[in-house]
Amino acid sequence: MHKLSIPADLTGRVTEFSGRAHPFDVMQPANTAFVVVDMQNYFMHPDYQGEVPMAREIVPHVNRMAAAVRELGGHVVWIKNATNDTRESWSVFHDWLMTPKRRDRRYATMDLAHEGHQLWPLLEVKPQDAQIVKKRFSAFIQGSSDIASYLRGRGIDTLLIGGTATNVCCESTARDAMMLNFKVTMVHDCLATYTDEEHNGTLRNIYSLFGDVQTVDEAIASLKRGLAVKAA
Repeated sequence: MHKLSIPADLTGRVTEFSGRAHPFDVMQPANTAFVVVDMQNYFMHPDYQGEVPMAREIVPHVNRMAAAVRELGGHVVWIKNATNDTRESWSVFHDWLMTPKRRDRRYATMDLAHEGHQLWPLLEVKPQDAQIVKKRFSAFIQGSSDIASYLRGRGIDTLLIGGTATNVCCESTARDAMMLNFKVTMVHDCLATYTDEEHNGTLRNIYSLFGDVQTVDEAIASLKRGLAVKAA
């Protein structure tokens, strides 16, 4: 798991801006979704070019966070990336930012019908959870998925973000969600990328202005505070 590094001066600045170190330290579980991004074979299995080795290490933390969210009355959403119908509509990425060999391999092995698109088998996915397909790094950008309308239809306004890669699909999803007026918290120990530097760079950026950063334990405590406030 990545080692979290948030400078004290950044925590001080956030505290000055929002009045507390964690802007979303009280969350209503019924209005909260744990959004798990791209924990699928393409990014998890050593045989695939998209492998993020650290992603396998966070699986127990993701399962624990998902179980707690369900138990407390929240919702779990598994996001899966797919390449279907994107080769031309996302040609800059496919034709300019990767070699033809990597492009063709990515396009084939993240197809909806391919095993690479399927969720990693050690994830504890439950029947009541949602599974949503996205077509871009961000699940919330126009044309990527219907997640925004899906969440709003369930009365959800608060998101816990986990998955891989921290600084690519998870960060893109978190930033766009905040811009669409969702309360966003990155769950540090449910996120993985290639290096601690990349991981912490994203978390510092999100924490500085876009949302919050909490651990699984802190997120569970925030959800329980929300229950206590509602019961009071």
